[in-house]
Amino acid sequence: MPGLLRVLLLLACLPAQGAWALQLQLEARGLHAQARAVSERLLEDSLAHLPPSFRQRLAGKVSVRWSTTLPDEAFARADAWRARIELNARLLPALLADPQQPARGRHASLELELQATVLHELAHLYDRARYWTPAERRLHRRCRQQLASLGAVGLPGECRGQTARRYTLSDHPRLLDLAGWPQAVGQRGAREAFNGQQARSVDRYELSHPREFFAVNFEHFLLDPQYACRRPSLAALFAEHFAWQPPRQAACAKGLAYLNAGSDFARAPLARLDPARLYRVDYLLAEGNQQWASRFGHSMLRLVLCAPGRAPGEDCLLDVEHHLVLSFRAYVDDVQLSSWGGLSGAYPSRLFVLPLAQVIDEYTRVELRSLQSVPLRLSAGQRRALLTRALEQHWSYDGRYFFISNNCAVETLKLLRSGTADPRLADLDSLLPNGLLQLLVARGLADPSALAEPREAERLGYRFASYRERYTQLFAGLQADWGLPYGQVEDWLDAPPTQRQAWFARASLRQSAALLVLEQAARRRLLLRVQDELKQRYLSESPEALAPLGEGLQRLLQQSGFLSRPAELLGTQGYGLPQDEEWQRLAEHSAQRQAQLQQLAGQLDAALLQLLDPAQRAELAAQDANLRELSAQLRRLQRGAGGLRL
Repeated sequence: MPGLLRVLLLLACLPAQGAWALQLQLEARGLHAQARAVSERLLEDSLAHLPPSFRQRLAGKVSVRWSTTLPDEAFARADAWRARIELNARLLPALLADPQQPARGRHASLELELQATVLHELAHLYDRARYWTPAERRLHRRCRQQLASLGAVGLPGECRGQTARRYTLSDHPRLLDLAGWPQAVGQRGAREAFNGQQARSVDRYELSHPREFFAVNFEHFLLDPQYACRRPSLAALFAEHFAWQPPRQAACAKGLAYLNAGSDFARAPLARLDPARLYRVDYLLAEGNQQWASRFGHSMLRLVLCAPGRAPGEDCLLDVEHHLVLSFRAYVDDVQLSSWGGLSGAYPSRLFVLPLAQVIDEYTRVELRSLQSVPLRLSAGQRRALLTRALEQHWSYDGRYFFISNNCAVETLKLLRSGTADPRLADLDSLLPNGLLQLLVARGLADPSALAEPREAERLGYRFASYRERYTQLFAGLQADWGLPYGQVEDWLDAPPTQRQAWFARASLRQSAALLVLEQAARRRLLLRVQDELKQRYLSESPEALAPLGEGLQRLLQQSGFLSRPAELLGTQGYGLPQDEEWQRLAEHSAQRQAQLQQLAGQLDAALLQLLDPAQRAELAAQDANLRELSAQLRRLQRGAGGLRL
């Protein structure tokens, strides 16, 4: 009996079930019966929204009281030292009069806004507590004391790992990556101070500090049924951390909305992307050239998307017309790409979604740069998460482009890190696009084996060769036939059109075909040079002299800005990824802007010709005359050869 009595006494001394879970205790002094009842219901309803693991980790009592000392604009304040939350007493009369009246915040009613406020402040308390149980805290203190006296070698087994860094949620690397405070390049893990996720914010207050970002998003995770649709990456992080999903979940839009920033202004840019069609993600590298801004290449990601109805597999590599490219670029809203502006972050950095065919043409035919498409070794889950994260950035990101410290390689690495959560990327740093590819290969994240044989790589779509190689072959044939006095193909393409025209008369059918291809390349090269000269002249001459260019080009750039910052089309409506209720407005506004772009582009072509000086106009006229002459010569020679076509 004495032994049994002792056991009963011990059991009586144990805390009741749930005593170690979170409890909200109202300080009811001075409250009348109705105010007390409404306040207690507010706390009960707030507590009911919390994940069970949250309530267990933030064990103990938190007192809640109505305070008259808070500023008018403040809803509440948390006191971590006293484990207390103070609510603004000025809100209590309105809550008693009509709990469903509209609130000034993001939530639908005053009652819901105050529930969100309680949850927000509890998130701060949870975050500061570092979600350790009382036993973990006691063990940590003991291990720290033993580390100071014994050193790391003498630590007992229970202490190993206890003295390592323990993250709160607000400073956890994964949350910071998703929140918009990524690692700064070359800063040993330090975080960037500027948060570039300026658009489609759930609440601008979230951008003030990572602690506020966590608290704001935590309240919406609990209360907004659409949160997992609008911010799926963060919702997945919270669900994993708490091992719990909110019971109310809305049905998400079918497919992820995006704007195609292709140059075909006759095509509607708004589209939906089904993640199930994503077969593979490649690191797409445009090889460098002699231009100072592109000497080390350009980093992009290629989305290998299957045609609708095709099952994911190797055949999807043939669906090139459906493939998309994610490309971080400096968006220039004036017409002068200044080297100083690029160094000082004067240009916004935005994520463009482009058709692969346009990117291939842009680099291989116009800039004469080859492209390498290197498959990334990612799991199906990582690919889907990366695609989702990319489109979240497409709608929310408006960063600052620095040619040195926040260029295309840095932006691509940050997207890979936040999108895949792959530990092999955690400590990776690269300022150079070609250097990033080498690091991805070294870490086993990229597979370059398909590019080992260039011709086979071109056939299979892993390499897109610069047209310079074709032009060089054509030029070499003409040089062997005629002994042309030009060292390389660029010398021929940059020669005055009248000098090249002097060789046309002696050309055979085969030689005329080669000359026509080279003349087309020369015209594209000439147009690039003329456009660059106009850019350099703009703003350096009088506004009156450049009025047609200034007005037309400025309007074109302003109107086309929505393709890189699609959030402009929705204003302040909604946050995160657009949902079905926003689709109609997106479709209407994007169609209107695209129609304006199509009209402006035609007007601008005519205005540009008027701004060329006489020498430039004469050179363009001679270039066009060369093309007409060679085309007529080819037709004549083909008729003479019996209709033979090359």
